[in-house]
Amino acid sequence: MSEKLDLSKFEKKMFIRNIEHSDIDEIIELQSSCFPGMTPWKRKHLESHLDHFHEGQFCAELEGKIIGSCSSLLVNFDEYDDRHTWDDITDNGFITNHNPDGYNMYGIEVMVHPEYRRMKIGHRLYEARKDLARRLNLKSIIIGGRIPFYHKYANELLPREYVQQVTLHSIYDPVLSFQLLNGFTLMRINPNYLQDDLASNKYATLMEWNNVDYQPNTKRYYKTAFPVRICVVQYMMKQIDSFDEFATQVEYYTDVASDAKADFAVFPEIFTTQLMSFLDEKVPSKAIQRLTEYTEDYIELFTELAVKYNVNIIGGSHFVEEGGRTYNIAYLFRRDGTIEKQYKLHITPNERKWWGISRGDTVKVFNTDCGKIAIQICYDIEFPELARIATEQGANIIFTPFCTEDRQGYLRVRYCAQARAVENQIYTVIAGTVGNLPQTENMDIQYAQSAIFAPSDFEFARDGIVGECNPNIEMVIIGDVDLEILRRQRQSGTVRQLKDRRKDIYSIHYKKE
Repeated sequence: MSEKLDLSKFEKKMFIRNIEHSDIDEIIELQSSCFPGMTPWKRKHLESHLDHFHEGQFCAELEGKIIGSCSSLLVNFDEYDDRHTWDDITDNGFITNHNPDGYNMYGIEVMVHPEYRRMKIGHRLYEARKDLARRLNLKSIIIGGRIPFYHKYANELLPREYVQQVTLHSIYDPVLSFQLLNGFTLMRINPNYLQDDLASNKYATLMEWNNVDYQPNTKRYYKTAFPVRICVVQYMMKQIDSFDEFATQVEYYTDVASDAKADFAVFPEIFTTQLMSFLDEKVPSKAIQRLTEYTEDYIELFTELAVKYNVNIIGGSHFVEEGGRTYNIAYLFRRDGTIEKQYKLHITPNERKWWGISRGDTVKVFNTDCGKIAIQICYDIEFPELARIATEQGANIIFTPFCTEDRQGYLRVRYCAQARAVENQIYTVIAGTVGNLPQTENMDIQYAQSAIFAPSDFEFARDGIVGECNPNIEMVIIGDVDLEILRRQRQSGTVRQLKDRRKDIYSIHYKKE
């Protein structure tokens, strides 16, 4: 009797899966094979796709080799002009405009290796998109499709005439015919869609597949506002006699924020140096070392207050000793009891001279129940690259605890915070100290006018100022910012600094990535 036939040697494993970072080089090579003469993806584009919408990026793998792929993002399509271009809808290929709450999937690329066509690879990729659209309860899938055979007929047919002939099956087009067979219907024809698509004479067909299982989600579909209330504490530095006295003042302001139903309470930079007023240490470097001994007390206090009063607290900043070095660290105390921290990255000459402060090296963006935020301590807001990096990572609000001793120093922080709000289309918040500590070396005088800033456009506060304190007095301001307005203005504002960046001639490279 013959041996049982081993079927495994005949098997060829082909499956559709999500793209991973390790696939990027192979995807770039695949695109060069699929679209000779057109500019292929760069690594930074594909990395951005995975960072913003990993589950929307698919590839077809056969025997360990990637033979096809497709890319997409989510949008609310009614926020875009009907005559948009590929660069408009993809943010120049980076999809940083991906909207997790969008109800349309927009397909921006499908490709199949020339040697593996006629194997229904494209169909399988399209089905993966449709399955994802159903799972995410999306209204439709929209694509801007090439018409690569149009150049053969351009002298005798207008684009609409060519498309009509393909629709009637009188002419075959490898892309449009395929899309029609996969259930897509024609919406319109867009000129100048993809500048290097000469085969299509730069035209594209805007096509849509409707998800018949779509269930309208009222909360998402009619979302008109996402308000976030911020309470900024302009804190008075004055002589105290104990940590308990400090804690009493901090709790009072947290209670004020809670009574106002604030989502965030924001304290100033190194306002814990008020503790030095009773430490009786005249040498600044030694006083800082003694101050770091209160780190655990400080963290326990703010963690308890955030939970007790149900408010997220930007706990100003505090000097912390780690590994024999002293850092200026801002903490985020979430109202669910979790804690995050951001090191100050740029240290002023004054901090180095008097206190020997070391610098951090990472830009953080934190998830909160009010969206993504960043913290950039005082001097850090004066470096525009940091705010841009945070914005690209999804931050909608940048909190800047600061401590300045004169008007000139304060205005540097203020003007830069306002500039960051405009150029990144985000909200910025500055919180500073006032008063004086006459017996504390290097903390004897303070100057501040704390504020909440918005981008400068019609839907935002006049002059781009949501609210501001009176200069140099102890007080709070409470203001509302709207993340939904921010999102809409990034798409359709008078100016769109994020969308209009010339990534073809400049970029910011964050080395920690």
